[in-house]
Amino acid sequence: MPVLEIVSILVLTAIAALWLDSIKVREGAVRAAKAACAAEGLQFLDDTVAIAALKLVRDQRGRLTLQRTYEFEYSDTGDNRIKGSVLLVGRRVVILNLGPDVPPDERALH
Repeated sequence: MPVLEIVSILVLTAIAALWLDSIKVREGAVRAAKAACAAEGLQFLDDTVAIAALKLVRDQRGRLTLQRTYEFEYSDTGDNRIKGSVLLVGRRVVILNLGPDVPPDERALH
């Protein structure tokens, strides 16, 4: 088999693996955002998160892994939309931010 075909198969396999991993991580981000909103008595809107950033970082063990930031919207009154975000390193939720629009005494990082 020519080298070009082998390289093409490896690249396509890597892309498929990244795509499948991203689906699982995104599902974890949705669960984390939904749980944080429920804990704060907020309404998690649209039942979804959207990727905002993706970069390579080192995890706690020093291995290269992907850091993903997802944004989502929630409402405290049902009449507004407030942005929040979830930062994951690998599949681990590192920061869940309910945004600057929540009054400081009610703001919580989960």
